[in-house]
Amino acid sequence: MKHLVIVGCGDLGTALALRMQQHGWQVSGVRRDPSGLPEGLNRIAADVTVADRPAEWPAKVDYLVYCPAAGRRDAELYRRLYIEGLQHVLGWLGSRRQPPRHLLQVSSTAVYGQSDGEWVTENSAALAATPTAPLLIEAEDVALRSGIAASVVRLAGIYGPGRTRLIEQVRNGLHVPQVPEQYTNRIHRDDAAGLLEHLLLQADQGELLAPCYLGVDDEPAPLHEVAQWLAEQLGVELLAEGATANRVGSKRCSNELARESGWAPQYPSYREGYASMLA
Repeated sequence: MKHLVIVGCGDLGTALALRMQQHGWQVSGVRRDPSGLPEGLNRIAADVTVADRPAEWPAKVDYLVYCPAAGRRDAELYRRLYIEGLQHVLGWLGSRRQPPRHLLQVSSTAVYGQSDGEWVTENSAALAATPTAPLLIEAEDVALRSGIAASVVRLAGIYGPGRTRLIEQVRNGLHVPQVPEQYTNRIHRDDAAGLLEHLLLQADQGELLAPCYLGVDDEPAPLHEVAQWLAEQLGVELLAEGATANRVGSKRCSNELARESGWAPQYPSYREGYASMLA
C-alpha cells in the first residue's frame, strides 16, 4: 500500500487525504494538533518549526505533500514555517534513509509581481516586491534542490467551503472600482485538492512531472466583475464608494501546463464555484 504523508494537513490537506484514500492509499496527516482530522487518517502530532523528529514519524514515506498555512503575512513566520519547516521534514526523511518517490510543495501565485493584467505562466519572472515572496521562492528552492524528485504547485487564492470572505464582503456592502481593471486569480478548494491528487497519481504511474505548476481555474477575472456577479446573486448592490477589498496586483495566471498534463477544474470559473457555495 502506498503511503502518503501530508505535512500541514489543514482544510486543503484533508480534502486531498480523503481523495487519496479512495485510491486505496494509506494517508498520514501531520499537524500540531491532529485531533480534528477525520477518522481513518493516521494522525501525527508535530511542530515543523522544531527540528526534533516526532516519535510517530513513519519509517516508510512513498509520497510527501508539504502544505502548511501561515495564516498571516509575517516574514519571520514564513521563514520558520515554509523554509526551516521543510528543511526539518527533509531531515526527518533523511534519517530514515528511504526517500519518497515524489515531493509536492504547495506554494503561491503571490510570488508574481505583474500588475498590468499580463498573462503569467510557470516561466514568468517571479519577482513580487513583498516581504514574503522571496521567502516562498527560497522555500521552493529547498524542495527542488532536496535530492528528491519534486514539483512546486503555486496555487492562486483558494475559495470554497468555509472560505466565504468575498461573499460576506459583498453582502455587507463593498465598493470595487472598475478602473483600473484589477485581474484576480482563484481556484476552488476541491480543484486545488484535485490537482494535487492528479499529480500524485501521475507520479505514481511513472509520468515525469514538471518542476512547477500553476493551480488556477480557467478564467482570471476582474475583481469588479466577480463582485458584481456575486451582488446580483445575493440581491444586493455594490457601493458607489466606501470600503474596498484589499487587493494588490493585477495578473492573469494560466493553467495551460496543468491542463496539458490531463487535469481539468471541476469549477472552471468563479461562476460555477461560487454558485455551488451559494446553493
